[in-house]
Parts: sequence; C-alpha cells; structure tokens
Amino acid sequence: MRTRIKHGWWLLALAAFIVYPLIVTNPTWTTIAIFTLIFMACATSWNMFSGYSGYVNLGSAVFYGSGAYTMALFANHLHMAGNGDLFWLVPLGGVVASIIAIPVGLIALRVRRHTFVVITIAIFFVFQLSAINFSFTGGTSGLQLPFIPWFITNYNTPFYYVALGIVLFAALLSAAVRRSRFGLQLLAIRDDEDRAAGLGVKVFAVKLTGFTLSAFAVGMAGALYAMFIGQIYPQFVFDPVFDISIALMAIIGGLGTFVGPLLGALVLETLQQYVTLSYSNGSLYLIIYGAVFLVVVLFMPQGVVIALRDAWLLRKARREGQVTVGAAVSPRTTS
Repeated sequence: MRTRIKHGWWLLALAAFIVYPLIVTNPTWTTIAIFTLIFMACATSWNMFSGYSGYVNLGSAVFYGSGAYTMALFANHLHMAGNGDLFWLVPLGGVVASIIAIPVGLIALRVRRHTFVVITIAIFFVFQLSAINFSFTGGTSGLQLPFIPWFITNYNTPFYYVALGIVLFAALLSAAVRRSRFGLQLLAIRDDEDRAAGLGVKVFAVKLTGFTLSAFAVGMAGALYAMFIGQIYPQFVFDPVFDISIALMAIIGGLGTFVGPLLGALVLETLQQYVTLSYSNGSLYLIIYGAVFLVVVLFMPQGVVIALRDAWLLRKARREGQVTVGAAVSPRTTS
C-alpha cells in the first residue's frame, strides 16, 4: 500500500510537469521552466556520482560546455537547417561529454576527496581557457547556431519536453544506480574507501564508471541549452557558477538522496530565474543562494529532504507511542 501511494505521488508529479506548458503558455514562465528542468537534470546526474561516492566534483561545467560546443560545432559543420532535426544532436552532446570524462577521470580520480575537488577545478579552468583561445571554438566571440524560425507562441514547447525527457533519463538512471550492486559499491566507497577495497570492490574502476555515467546527462543538458539559446560563449557554458549551483542544489535538497537534487534544483533555479528577471542586479540570486545555504547548514545539515523525513518519522513515532500508552492504560482504567 505504501509503495502504491509513493508511486502515485510520482505519477502525479510527472503529470503536472507534462501538462504545465499546456496550461501555462506565457513564454517567460515556460523559459524559466526549461532552465529549471535543465538544472534538475544536471543536479540529479551530479548527485549520482558525487552524492553516492562522496567525491565532490566542481568541474561538471566541463561536460556541460562540451555538450554545448558539440551541438554548435556539429550543427555548423554539417550545415544543418534550423529545425527539429537539431534535437538529434542532444544525445551526441552526452556521448562526447562521457568520452571526455574518461581521461578527466583517469587524472582526477587518482587522488582522494579533497585533492580531487582541487583537480576538478583546475581541469575546468583548462577547458574554459582553451575554449576562449582556440580558433575552432570561436574564441571570446563564441559560436552561432542555425536560426530556428519557430513562432514565439510555441517555440518553447519542444525544448520543454526534451528537457523533461533528460530529467526523466537522469532520474531513472540515478534510481537504477542506487538500487544496483554498482550503487552499493559507490556508497561503500563513500563510507570507507579503504574498507571497500579490502572487501573486493574495484574502487578506481567503480569511481571512473560513475564519473563517466554522471557526465552523460550533463552533456545533453549543455547541448539543449546551446540549441535553445541559439548562441554560446565560453564564459557562459564553462561557468564556475554552474558548478557551485548544481552542488548547492544537491546539498540543500539532500546530498546522496534521490529526491533532494530534484527538489533543490526546482526551488533554487526557479527562484534564481525569477529574481534575475525581476531585478536589475543579476548577481542578487547569489546572495539568496548563500543565505539559503547558511540556513540549511545551520538547521538542516543533512539537507531539506532528510530533515523533513526525520521530522515525519519522529512525529509518527510519537503518535504510535501515544496510541500504545493509551491502549495499555485503558484496560486498567475500565477495570
């Protein structure tokens, strides 16, 4: 019964996302929804490795930018028309990002957690500076994509559903990993890497596989972003704020949980887009991010989802305790 109720809530949430662009037709709000879905996919995919293994990756923008440049470069060199055929390049962006993740992982995953964070940041800046200085990337001028001559009234709808598809893919992959033997190995590495190795876990291979898998959805999201915007610049697709944002979304929602990154991205990215549109100060959302992060760290250090779950379990335990006490006292009272 409990499983059916849980699945019912998920189906209800999915139905709400599916009908959203049919009910809300304002391009501003559907644009916000598209960016929110993109970050939901990225945060979920990031959490699939960093949340489960304990290795915090602050270089995921490498895969996001690689996916974006894959979309732009292939679309231009193949002389593709500005239509729905460009969507076929979205999975290719994920494939290229995963391929790039292999050598990056071979370098970064040879060290332990804190050093790993530093190395991922260094690799990110290598990719950012390369995109700025190489001629085939367009340098600081960026790249233009084929113009898509769709009407503004329905321009956002295809992008919305493709973004929703990427979220579903990332969520299902994350759930499959968590419930698999491979996912248990990642969690064992997070708890005690040396002990996991002693129990027969091939630590480096497991970490590299998880790292590569997590890059796929991020690369697809970057490719979709490039197609949606119609142009890319290295400072925007290789953006350090992107790395911080998806990490904060997962941490605030609940690091290592399934729902946490989805909820964190849904709330924070929607808030960020709204604040950016409503106020002239484009960096105001960073102050809000910092304030929210401080509140969560101080009062809900394990994340919002875990804090709510623990509060619900505590309340349920208290209720059951009251019922037990009442049942025990009742016979003595009536006698």
